[in-house]
Amino acid sequence: MFNALNRFMSRLDGGDTPQGHQEQGSFGFQVLRNTNLQLAVEPWFDFLVGINGRPIDNPDPSLFAQEVRNCAGGSVSLGIWSAKGQRTREMHIPVPADTGSLGLSLQYTPLALAANIWHVLDVPANSPADLAGLLPYSDYILGSPEGALHGESALGELVEDFIGRPLRLHVYNNEYDVTREVTIQPSREWGGSGAIGCTLGYGALHRLPAALSEPVDAPGETMFDGGNEKAAMAAAAGGGAFVPADAAAQGSSGGDSSFLVPAQLVDRTASPAGGPPRGGKKKEKPAHGNNNLMDDYFKEEEEKSRKLDNAPASKSAGVPPPPKAGDGPPRDAVQTPPAAEGSA
Repeated sequence: MFNALNRFMSRLDGGDTPQGHQEQGSFGFQVLRNTNLQLAVEPWFDFLVGINGRPIDNPDPSLFAQEVRNCAGGSVSLGIWSAKGQRTREMHIPVPADTGSLGLSLQYTPLALAANIWHVLDVPANSPADLAGLLPYSDYILGSPEGALHGESALGELVEDFIGRPLRLHVYNNEYDVTREVTIQPSREWGGSGAIGCTLGYGALHRLPAALSEPVDAPGETMFDGGNEKAAMAAAAGGGAFVPADAAAQGSSGGDSSFLVPAQLVDRTASPAGGPPRGGKKKEKPAHGNNNLMDDYFKEEEEKSRKLDNAPASKSAGVPPPPKAGDGPPRDAVQTPPAAEGSA
């Protein structure tokens, strides 16, 4: 199932597109070498896909070089697609007036070439991959100086040619964001399955992720600009976020009252209009004392319950207290029983 999904994703990316039919945006100039140390462009990973706001759709390198020379003494805008996370960014690069060159070696190639990698998964102990220092789940095999690798079976064929001999591999680690050369010696006699002894993933489900050092665009990470405080507070109130207490006090003191202020953020030190001064001796009631709806409801239900149970209305209904030990009943409580009516 995963192999079928990988093939389907590769078709969507233009991996099976013939050379004669080049869809717009599926090709670009891959960076092979960067001699300008001040230019943050990575060889192999970065592809130039646009220049000065226009997509690069012509493989002629002379047209690209001429466009760069036209910007000599100024800056050129380049659209750069990175295989790390499959992201596109825009860079404004100054072009020297004397050389008119960026110091890059480029090659026109399909972007699908960046998906031609192998993800290192499980690495058994004492296997050739383990002895070579391959790290599980964070290492990606990009290629080899021993020969070009194109297609899912290319790495396996190269490994078979180097059984018992050292094989050099270019390996990228996304956890440390570094590329290194690893020397591995394939063998069938190490005690496990496979010539290099590790599980490899290939295809759309095993592409290069963004480096861990890059910032992640997550909800809530982008903060509001401090220069537009009203817009920031309005957006925060509209989005259900808490409004700062000082902003709440300003909104309740006759300013812009269009903001929704949460109850727990109201400044309780401010006295209500027409109330006693702060320094008065009158004891301030709690904030929830003005709302007696629940108290009235419970009182009404209590009265209904007393009526149903034939209970006395309250303690102040005139019922005398119980007599003390050794005393008779109170005088006002002694009543003469009425004479019996009727005949004997």
